Amino acid sequence: MLDRRQWLQWAAGGAATVSASWAAAQTPPSELAELWRRSRGVVMLRHASTEPGVGDPPGFTLGQCSTQRNLSAQGRAQSQAMGRWMVQQQLRPDAVLSSQWCRCRDTAQLAFGRAEDWPALNSTFAGQGEAAAQEEAMRTRLRQMPDSRMEVWVTHQVNMTALTGAYPDLGEAFLLDRQGRLLARGRIAA
Repeated sequence: MLDRRQWLQWAAGGAATVSASWAAAQTPPSELAELWRRSRGVVMLRHASTEPGVGDPPGFTLGQCSTQRNLSAQGRAQSQAMGRWMVQQQLRPDAVLSSQWCRCRDTAQLAFGRAEDWPALNSTFAGQGEAAAQEEAMRTRLRQMPDSRMEVWVTHQVNMTALTGAYPDLGEAFLLDRQGRLLARGRIAA
């Protein structure tokens, strides 16, 4: 029997995704920083830890944080630690893009002090949004990104899994190449 994580992976990308996602080892933070410096491109970040639950409560409304599943105290602390790590590593992304969900925007604001909404990063969980169009928008931006550019995309598990076939934990970062392939994964925190 599949647990919730395995089921979500299977539903997002098939049975091969389940085994492939566990094959990718965590990259130590210092190595992740060095890889990003060399490769540039995108660090795709799943929002930090949230209040308990899956998805959003009934009555969810985009733009109204009180109707959403939000960051927990632990998630706010994780986000701040991510920001300290970026400063310590002297990494300065050219852009920080975020899903319009409050838990993503708050992660970005607490970690990087800024966030630009990008609807392509919005959740497609449980049939929300337009999964195929959003994935294509992300892939197009990756392919068109100048080699020298560094961006952070704060988003949801479903989007990260759609691009890479791997399942991220809360607050986990994926370093992507220009085709959306997973180069490295790990935690960014001080």
